[in-house]
Amino acid sequence: MSRPAEESPSPETAPAARFYVTGDAAPGFVPRVIELFAKRNIVPEEIHARAVNGRQSIEIRAPGMEPPLAAYIGRCLREIVTVERVLVSQDLETDGDGDEDGGGDAA
Repeated sequence: MSRPAEESPSPETAPAARFYVTGDAAPGFVPRVIELFAKRNIVPEEIHARAVNGRQSIEIRAPGMEPPLAAYIGRCLREIVTVERVLVSQDLETDGDGDEDGGGDAA
């Protein structure tokens, strides 16, 4: 049974999820990771990938993702054969000025 529409937070109010994925550097590593988002019609806001010494790492930020969905995608990422580690976190709420940690840059 689904929740009524008025109880579902909009993508603008849901926190962004961050995924940190590491594993062996292989030609299919990045596409397999990104495919899990594409299959769910999710467009990540940021994707950073790096390969160093035979290791691949990807950081993905997906806005408006509820924690249960982020946890589910994390479990799916762990099933990819070349993936060794997946960390999932939610961005902190902002304080209204776009600064997530509540502090500003010191002048």
